[in-house]
Amino acid sequence: MKVFIYPNFEKTHSRDATEAACKLLRGFGCGVLLPKYCEGAISAEGCVFKDPDEAASLCDVMISVGGDGTILKCARLASEHKKELLGINCGRLGFMATLELGELNLLEALINGDYQVDERMMLEAEVIDSAGNKSSYTALNEAVVTSGYGSGIHDFTVLADGQTVSSLRADGLIFSTPTGASAYSLSAGGPLIEPTLDCIEFTQICPHSLFARTMLFSPEKLVEVRFKADKGCEVSLCIDGRPPVLLSEGDRVFIRRSEKRLKLIDIRGGGYFRAVSRKLMQPAKQSEETK
Repeated sequence: MKVFIYPNFEKTHSRDATEAACKLLRGFGCGVLLPKYCEGAISAEGCVFKDPDEAASLCDVMISVGGDGTILKCARLASEHKKELLGINCGRLGFMATLELGELNLLEALINGDYQVDERMMLEAEVIDSAGNKSSYTALNEAVVTSGYGSGIHDFTVLADGQTVSSLRADGLIFSTPTGASAYSLSAGGPLIEPTLDCIEFTQICPHSLFARTMLFSPEKLVEVRFKADKGCEVSLCIDGRPPVLLSEGDRVFIRRSEKRLKLIDIRGGGYFRAVSRKLMQPAKQSEETK
């Protein structure tokens, strides 16, 4: 078995975790691939250094070492090459990660095939400008249409299969997968959604309205966004927290279910509900207990 480990060295303990994972997997007889930026940065005897895209194409399984942002980066590679992805948490929340730092011994389950795989829906966001030029992006969590440089409230129209769903003034719009429901959308007042479901979640950001609620679209819907920006303000499209894509008035944004899907490894089973209890509910309970 070949395993591609993708670490984020900006996260505390990620170097130690990467070195430990490499040693364990090599001891299990695995070939270990690492990105070229790791060469000379960590002790990785017997490992092979490749460009990330090449490593993803050669491996059997991918491992992300970092936080949820690192998993989002790896998700693009894993879905593109149809590889299973395991997350090791070295970040603050690590909501999508299966393993914590003290659980690396469970990596042996990869060799035995003793784990579950959750398939996660992804989104495709397509921008068509006034000249008809197209650009497309893939998201595991969300596609956000919001203020670019400067602040301001904007006029948005949301359509589903060509029919107007909502015309509103707001700071922005979040279109998320069920996986992304626990991220930005949750902070904006949206609900949690079991991530193995397929749907498109629409949550408004600071709408100028007394009656704003999250809406769920079926995964077959083609959702369109049109907008008019306030004078002196810009609108941008942000995919999974990556650098924003600046939009011009007259551009149209289309959101649909992507043909790509992420295969996320869950070694212990029940990972999503365990994460909700331990990483979202438990901090609130502890806060109440300390009052």
